[in-house]
Amino acid sequence: MTISRRVFVKNSGLALVSLGMEPLFLARAVFGSYRPLPSLTGSDRPILVCLFQRGAVDGLNMIVPHGDPLYYEERPRIAVPQNTVVDLDGHFGLHPSLAPLKELWDNKSLAAIHAVGSPDSTRSHFDAQDYMETGTPGVKATGDGWVNRYCSHDREHAPPGTPFRAVAFGPQLPRILAGSAPSLAIDDLQAFGLRVPQEGARDKLTRAFEELYEGEGTGLLASSSREGFDAIQMLKRADPNQYRPATGVDYPQGRLGRTLLQIAQLIKSDVGLEIAFADCSGWDTHVNQGSNEGQLAARLRELGLALSAFSRDLGDRMSRVVVLTMSEFGRTIRENGNSGTDHGHATAMLVMGGPVNGGRVLGRWPGLSVEQRFEERDVAVTTDFRDLFGEVLARHLGAGDLSPIFPGFSPDPQRFPGAIKSL
Repeated sequence: MTISRRVFVKNSGLALVSLGMEPLFLARAVFGSYRPLPSLTGSDRPILVCLFQRGAVDGLNMIVPHGDPLYYEERPRIAVPQNTVVDLDGHFGLHPSLAPLKELWDNKSLAAIHAVGSPDSTRSHFDAQDYMETGTPGVKATGDGWVNRYCSHDREHAPPGTPFRAVAFGPQLPRILAGSAPSLAIDDLQAFGLRVPQEGARDKLTRAFEELYEGEGTGLLASSSREGFDAIQMLKRADPNQYRPATGVDYPQGRLGRTLLQIAQLIKSDVGLEIAFADCSGWDTHVNQGSNEGQLAARLRELGLALSAFSRDLGDRMSRVVVLTMSEFGRTIRENGNSGTDHGHATAMLVMGGPVNGGRVLGRWPGLSVEQRFEERDVAVTTDFRDLFGEVLARHLGAGDLSPIFPGFSPDPQRFPGAIKSL
């Protein structure tokens, strides 16, 4: 039975990445001898869930400045009608597709940060996403991500005896988790363990994998194998295929709903999860963006329903969970000739959870008049994304020194937008 590494990577549901090595499906670890893990209760451990709205979400139609007439003047076809906006404070409101989140706003577990983004002026998706994940705007040479640096430099906060401290949901490890601290990438939690159901096949698979890596093991590879072994054994105990959300909770169909359901499962399973990361794409709306209905509305509807379901599913556990949305930049203030928007500068981000100072639109609003715009076309950045991310790390996860996490930048509590309650 000849099995290449490519086959294992392609057909695995779980990949492990450590110290920059390629993802490995650690079948040898799956079927090797089992070393019992310490009990992990973690009932009071803080958890951060990051959702990347990849493609540059239109912050102006997500958190709508319906109290500003210029918004409607500049967007005659795509502005969200004022009578459909879910009002928040008289000036800002939610896109109607995000109406399921109004309950969280009212109970002060949801906040929005407007005019947030990168100080770098690039409008390249690739560069801006890279800068946001590495935490070093304008510096292309950074090899690791800010979440991985947090895990590396704040080891004192690491949950003991678990490979699940930092998990990305997707087919590969994102840049934000690349680096020296071990991280897991899980494409589909519920697909785990279903590849080789028969004992005979398991024996063949084990032998083939052992032959493949015979003589190639180093201390690093052995360490990675142990991480994968522990992860799979803990997943077996959690039994992903038997999970049912809380009574009355229905996640929306699609990738985002399924991912948040699986993150909820890991949280409820107490496997030591501290940081989860997931992509939700489809926000690049150059053509036919729509207003209260249409392309953007459909994406926001999925986001609103998924976040609402996640919060209700976790119930009291949300007291220790913060969900942070991010996007590489925003869209132009003025709609384009194709009833869409082009690449802009600042955008809006959401923060949700029990530790959140909710019920407020945070950040300094720069206004929409031409003299207040960035390069006379975009919403200006008044909150550096590193100050927001730094606040979440410091006030929620308890990070100490933020300087090694954001090299070349010092997040300042005086600049924190106030999204998280003080520890």
